[in-house]
Amino acid sequence: MTASTTNDRVGAIETRGIEPVPDDERRGHAGQMFWTWFAANISILGLPLGATLVAFRGLNIWQAALVAVVGSFGSFALVGVVSLAGKKGGAPALTLSRAVFGQRGNAGPTLITWMSRVGWETITTTTAAYALLALLGTVFGVGRNTVLTLVCLLVFIVCTLLISGLGHATIMWINKWATVVFGVLNLVVMGFLVATVDWTKVLDAPTGPASGVVAGIGFIAAGTGIGWANAGADYARYLPREIPGRRLVVASAFGAGIPLVLLISLGSLLSADDPTLATSADPVAAINAMLPSWMAIPYLIAAFGGLLMSNHLSTYSAGLTMITLGLRVPRPLAVALDVVLMFAGGIYLMLIAKDFYGPFSTFLTLLAVPISAWVGVILVDSLRGRTYDAEALMDTGRTSRYWYSGGFHLPAVLGWVAAIAAGLLFTTASTSATDVWFAGPLADSWLGVNGLGWAISMAVGAAVYALSGRRSGTAPAPSAPALQEAGR
Repeated sequence: MTASTTNDRVGAIETRGIEPVPDDERRGHAGQMFWTWFAANISILGLPLGATLVAFRGLNIWQAALVAVVGSFGSFALVGVVSLAGKKGGAPALTLSRAVFGQRGNAGPTLITWMSRVGWETITTTTAAYALLALLGTVFGVGRNTVLTLVCLLVFIVCTLLISGLGHATIMWINKWATVVFGVLNLVVMGFLVATVDWTKVLDAPTGPASGVVAGIGFIAAGTGIGWANAGADYARYLPREIPGRRLVVASAFGAGIPLVLLISLGSLLSADDPTLATSADPVAAINAMLPSWMAIPYLIAAFGGLLMSNHLSTYSAGLTMITLGLRVPRPLAVALDVVLMFAGGIYLMLIAKDFYGPFSTFLTLLAVPISAWVGVILVDSLRGRTYDAEALMDTGRTSRYWYSGGFHLPAVLGWVAAIAAGLLFTTASTSATDVWFAGPLADSWLGVNGLGWAISMAVGAAVYALSGRRSGTAPAPSAPALQEAGR
């Protein structure tokens, strides 16, 4: 799927799919990654993450703030490191992954990534629909019903489709300016929320165990940066090669870290004062109830806008991932197909499921393991000085340099599978103490109890791939474009 012109300008539909971006079409600066990750993390989903630290991990506000800083900045620094491949190879993350896992071997990581994106989109869409329902109730006094719920879901999905469908240039422009607007609104709302807190009760809360801090860092990392690690290259692929990699890493860490630390800390603060926030079936309404009535409108607008900023990024990446999986359609149509699934998921969570946070936490726990395994392999491969052959990336047949052995690069594939198995040994996925979906045989160990299955997975993936030796010699010699790339 090649295109003679990408139309990568604000307001035009981006026609480029997953094919690598040539040097003469690259532009931008490292600061774009700051705005990209700020936009992705300005949504109110950070509040329930913080509430969970206090309600379920037993931390006080100071411990929760420390966890927010380490988990957020650290995990998004990792996102920045992984996204360097996008600047180097000019293609989306999972397209570049073909060079590491082989044309067929890459199907597993790509499918997991797509499932992750659809899951995040469903959660974001559901939360945004709750915000819109609350806004309509506040302004017009309209009560919630099935028809209105469906309409609110559709409104958010159409807004997402308009931005994601247009593509990269429009997303980059909107990220900057809309984030400023919604960021200011969020700061105002946060100020009023802080004013509602019983500080005596919060400051008198006992110190939680050290294990809770460790578990909290793992939970925040898994729920924030790890979930985006396989999308970083999607937005760095249009950047010029000469931009220093350290600037991308710093921009990514601070772009996400600033809003996440504020939101997670606020969620922890609110939960320390009122633990019901962590178990609310409608987090938007729970927070809205803490505000003066006249603050409801700016709060709900900020909630809706922040969620939209996150969702259009996830949907854009999901469209690219679907094409990498083999869907032979233009990128805008792939995005349109993705939002259909998003709509179906929103219907399930809002009209059928009875628990919001249970599926949310379980979803994060399970998918963090295979995604972390992929990250571990990719990091080692990058350290080996991987160069990318643009022609071979797009050739999915036996003639591809990345066909390896039957379409599989066995060291990477085996490393990924072994890492998943190791991570699941220490993983428990449950919606409650009595509703356990899955529990690994070592889930009761210190590592398992502290939710570090994803970290085990990343370490094992990196170690197995590193010990397997350099890339196998079964691939054909690099083509001329690849040799030119290696010389840069």
